[in-house]
Amino acid sequence: MASAKETALNLKVGESVVYPGRGVGLVSAIEEQEAAGFKLEVIVIEFVKEKAVIKIPTSRAGKQGLRRVSDSAAIDRALEVMTGKARKSKTMWSRRAQELEAKINSGDIIQMAEVARDLHRNADQTEASFSERGLYDTAVALIAQEVVAAKQVTEQEAAALIQENLSKSPAPSGKDGQDENGDALEKVA
Repeated sequence: MASAKETALNLKVGESVVYPGRGVGLVSAIEEQEAAGFKLEVIVIEFVKEKAVIKIPTSRAGKQGLRRVSDSAAIDRALEVMTGKARKSKTMWSRRAQELEAKINSGDIIQMAEVARDLHRNADQTEASFSERGLYDTAVALIAQEVVAAKQVTEQEAAALIQENLSKSPAPSGKDGQDENGDALEKVA
């Protein structure tokens, strides 16, 4: 069993962590609690902005996706993903929304970057639906929290960095087999 100050994930009190779907929190304690007659070691995580506290058994932390904040190189890879071409899907929105939500809830920064990239709307595109906008905003907010924690920048700087990378994403191809410049698109067999 891990010591009272360190977990199986080698997390320490005062360390920033990422909890899938919730974002970046701070390990405020690692303590033993009794539940249903069993002693259980739990990680207490505070989410200051949301004024929330969660407790996760240390034995389940990894299975629930709790992890350290990504390092700067991982953040850079996620930002690079955002500059790529958006993945278009012809699946029904309800199925696609489930897939996107699963990516967000995975806690994986690369998957969240894919969601942000795929749902990003340029000025010349039609407005996103309410559910698309909600998923997009969630993905961007979770990525921004991690950028703030990993790169030691302000929330505004993180948001600007994300938007800068999303704006580098190629514009969607136009109709009638032409790209955004009116040039004919090459058909790939």
